[in-house]
Amino acid sequence: MNKKVIIDHSGQVEGIEGVISTSPLYLPGLLTFEAAARHLNFARTAAEIGVTPTAVSRTIKNLEAQLNVRLFNRTTRSVGLTEAGASLNATLAPALALIRNSLSQALLATDQPSGMLRVSSSYVAYHILIEPHMASFLEQFPLINVEISLDNQLTDIVSAGFDIGIRMGRKLQNDMISVQLGTVQKRIVVAAPDYFRERSEPQTLAELLKHNCLRQRYCVGGRLYEWKFEDRGQMVQIEVQGRNIFDEMRSVLDAAIQGQGIAFILEDFAKQELASGMLRQILSQHWALDDAFHLYYPHREHMPGKLRAFVDFMRAANQTKTS
Repeated sequence: MNKKVIIDHSGQVEGIEGVISTSPLYLPGLLTFEAAARHLNFARTAAEIGVTPTAVSRTIKNLEAQLNVRLFNRTTRSVGLTEAGASLNATLAPALALIRNSLSQALLATDQPSGMLRVSSSYVAYHILIEPHMASFLEQFPLINVEISLDNQLTDIVSAGFDIGIRMGRKLQNDMISVQLGTVQKRIVVAAPDYFRERSEPQTLAELLKHNCLRQRYCVGGRLYEWKFEDRGQMVQIEVQGRNIFDEMRSVLDAAIQGQGIAFILEDFAKQELASGMLRQILSQHWALDDAFHLYYPHREHMPGKLRAFVDFMRAANQTKTS
């Protein structure tokens, strides 16, 4: 006997005898049927799904009434599938197994984050806050692969296909979530020892006007970064001059190392060069506080496991670093 049950989008059920029922079949009823078909025992079925045997019996009766067909042969001593019940179970059991497997995979993605995580970052942010911790991150999350794109633009990460971006400040689109990464950044004045072989070192901010200062734009074609300092409770801005202008801080750092001029850069970005003596801080009594870097990503009701793992790990790593 070739019999089938069809559940369409309207909730109507075409029964085995071709009868159309207007009552929808609800998933709990089908789940109860599948469990009862496996156990062929209503008491064990009830124990599995957490209800009483009476509730199982009532659910099966309601399902049979909706389908207008008997699914089980029941006696006081045994429960067995009818031919119609066996036919339904043959189709339903694999479908429910597929659903359970899909749900398990979704939970696995949360418990054991996996997949490709695409990150957009400026080079400076990556060098200071991400690169030192990438090896540990990849070791802790072996199922996550990371693709990192470096540029200075405030990328629209959604249209560009990124999961997350990292930039200084929190000026972002309204539909983005911003999370601070690390502390505010400190800018200092630095130069290579070779730069002062034939020049005197500036002792005041005003003396910077006599030197070749390495200037930087915020981005290609953007405005020049201003040299502003806190000086005895006042904000002092120096209109420095220089023949070298870059749109990337690593180029400013390289030029300073080569003795081409004086740079005003993030202290954390030049930490290694300062420690090695390739650069030294000048005018150490004068410095400026910049903004902090921020992670930003789209607002999502259910945050992907790989993204949550990256955000939580990097925030914790940089809190430890700065504490």
